Parts: sequence; C-alpha cells; structure tokens
Amino acid sequence: MKYIYYIGLFLLLLTMIACRGGKSQQNVVANLEEQPKAQPAAVFIPALAPSTMSSEQKILYMNEHYWDKFDFADTLFLDRVDTLNMLRAYSVYAIGYVPDSLRSKSMHRLMQKASSSKRMFDYFMMLGSEVLHNPNSQLRDDELYIPVLEAAIASPLMDEYEKMPLVYDLQMAMQNRIGRVANDFSYTLASGRSGRMSEIKSDYTMIFFSNPGCPMCRDIKEQITQSPKLSDMISRKELSVLVVYPDADLEAWREHIEDYPRSWINAYDKGEVISRQRLYDLKAIPALYLLDAEKRVMVKDCTSVEKIEEVLLMQD
Repeated sequence: MKYIYYIGLFLLLLTMIACRGGKSQQNVVANLEEQPKAQPAAVFIPALAPSTMSSEQKILYMNEHYWDKFDFADTLFLDRVDTLNMLRAYSVYAIGYVPDSLRSKSMHRLMQKASSSKRMFDYFMMLGSEVLHNPNSQLRDDELYIPVLEAAIASPLMDEYEKMPLVYDLQMAMQNRIGRVANDFSYTLASGRSGRMSEIKSDYTMIFFSNPGCPMCRDIKEQITQSPKLSDMISRKELSVLVVYPDADLEAWREHIEDYPRSWINAYDKGEVISRQRLYDLKAIPALYLLDAEKRVMVKDCTSVEKIEEVLLMQD
C-alpha cells in the first residue's frame, strides 16, 4: 500500500519534533507547519482564518472551517494525494485547532464528514490511527482518539470483524483518562516487600513504566534528575517517582536496579498483573503518568519530561 512509505516518514518526523523533545503544543504546530514539503501530485490546503481575528477566535474558526476546502466525496483524490501532507494537515488540526472542550464534538464531526464513502472513511481512520494511536507517534492522544473510535464502532460502513480490534482499542483508551482516578496496582521491590500505588503519600506521583537497559528510559531518567523543578519536589517529598518494570525477566531487571536513584521507588509488577488485567495500555514503553494527591491522572502516557514540568508549574 502506497501509504506505508509516507507513514514511515511521518513517524520519523514526529519522533524528531514532538512530545519526545518536550516541545509545547504551540511549538509542535509551528514545527509541523514549517517542515519542508515534498512536491506532491495533489495536496490539501486548509482554510485560513481572517487576519483580523484574535488568536482565540482563530482557533475556534479553524476548528469549524479547517476542512472546508476538502472534498470528502472525491475518492479519486486519494489516488493522487500526498499522504505525508495529509498526515501533517491532520496533526496540525488535531493538536492546534481542537480545544479540550470541543474534542469529542470536533473529531465526531470530522468522521461524519468522512462517512461519504467507505474508502474515504477508511482513509481518515488511517490518519487518526497513525497520528493519535500509533505507539511511535509522539502525538498519540487517547482523548482525541476516543471519539474517532466511537464513530468507527457506530458506523454502518464497517463490519463486525473490522470493529473488533477497535472495540479493544476503545476499552484500553478509556483506562486512566485525564481527571479520573488512575487504576490501582501493587508493586514489588527487590527486597520482596510489596506496596500499592494508591498508598504512596505525596502531593504528586509520577509513574514511570520502563524496561531494563532501555536507552530512551535512560534519557528520561536523566531529564528528571537534571530538572531543578522535579529534583526539588522529589527532595521535599512533594513528588514520588514510582518506576515500574511490567514484564517477566527479573534477572535483567535486577541487573539494572542501580540505573535509578535510590530516592525513587524502583519496582516490578509481580505476576504481570498490570498487563494481564489491562490496567494500563503498555503498547509503548517508556511511558509517564503524572497523578495528583488523590491519584487523579494529570498527564497520561507521555515521554515528555517538559510536559510534566509544565503541568506542575501550573499548579504553583
């Protein structure tokens, strides 16, 4: 399928410029818009907001009119389209022009427009999956992807067999949503002593799912230890860091125990309960979660230490 080549390029682009690098949402949008564009056979050009509008007005205008120039009935366009351009355009829309308060309405509306034909619907499902769900996409976002999945599962354009994996994806996406209490689990230390995540007493808890010897896990650990804000909160016991190894190779885990500071809780999931009971979606590791004192989710499934810092700074 011709889309695969473009998807690979796009995921490489996201890896370089988005959440992994800890950029803000506004910077990510700017970077996506500034990337050099290939010479495509056919491209989609979004609508433009009037220059006289304020920034807030432009976001709301673009949320409503971004896709006005896209002909959802023209399936022949898909034979000529530059899919890298479409992945970029979809990303700019999703992360730049969909306010939190309009997430469900906006994504449902987009999928409704794409329902002009099975082929167009499948194409926009592909865009949504690659940008918002693919574990290699640093823009993955369950809150945006949930309405896409809901629209697909409700759509008469998809048969029951096509919907089966989407039902599973929706079940996983609904776990540990922002603002809700995170699923509790027990953890086991190297000493054999166990504890429960919910019993950690601190203003904030950072859950850090990691694997032994993982280079990106090491990078995230270094970013945390080098962060003045996080280091100060950890030393004051305002922030607890719970590092969890969710797999079964305990020999490898023990070999890397010293990779993490002793002030952190370094543990493993005995019996792989988290995976077996599907308490957390671990399709991508490392993964960071930030919880408040009541263990409500503040940041979900990210690799950006800067995002963690930004959310905590907003609480000051």
